[in-house]
Amino acid sequence: VKELAQSGSMVNRFEYSQLKSATKNFHVKNMLGCGGFGTVYKGTLQNGTIVAIKRLEKAKQGDTEFHREVKLISGIQHKNLSRLIGCCSQGPERLLIYEYMANKSLDRFLYGNGEQFLQWPTRFEIILGVARGLQYLHEDSHVRIVHRDIKASNILLDENFQPRIADFGLARFFEDGGMRSTQFAGTLGYTAPEYAIRGELSEKADIYSYGVLVLEIVSYRKNTDLTLPSGRQYLPEL
Repeated sequence: VKELAQSGSMVNRFEYSQLKSATKNFHVKNMLGCGGFGTVYKGTLQNGTIVAIKRLEKAKQGDTEFHREVKLISGIQHKNLSRLIGCCSQGPERLLIYEYMANKSLDRFLYGNGEQFLQWPTRFEIILGVARGLQYLHEDSHVRIVHRDIKASNILLDENFQPRIADFGLARFFEDGGMRSTQFAGTLGYTAPEYAIRGELSEKADIYSYGVLVLEIVSYRKNTDLTLPSGRQYLPEL
């Protein structure tokens, strides 16, 4: 992470041994979930602070995604974006330490085991909060950022169900307006057609994904459900 420090990214550096101890050797009981590039664990630091520790997969371009996520997240601050506390780059290990969100991710409420139903005022606040986070990324940040993977599992909820956009491993930044051609990355079902088919990337890709997410929040179902009759399987087509 030396080049990140030189570029002005100010984040706390942790030793791998500290994070191994905080998660009890990355015990399965502390696992919060798996993302596209790694596994997230609940950890307790020596000072008692509870954190979420993302351990990147070594075989999934982890080093590239690690540097991108640290560079992006360390330079932006917003109440509806996941807050990066620190990082670890030691040997082959790449880890990101985030503020812990007590209610974990939105997907476990929308299509989990039904342990808690989100009331309409709560759902509205989540929809509004995600929109504010995206507005910051697209318009108010010092550099325009396209997240590329807006979906329910990447929306974290704090103890008051206020949302935080998380997982910037696929994000891209634009120094000026316009559109960029790039290889497809993201989650099918949330992806804008012009991006999935032609690789045309702009902030509109995030807006499309956000629209699908809003439909999921309102309807309380996944965007794709192949168990339903034909004509009702794809939420955006209803």
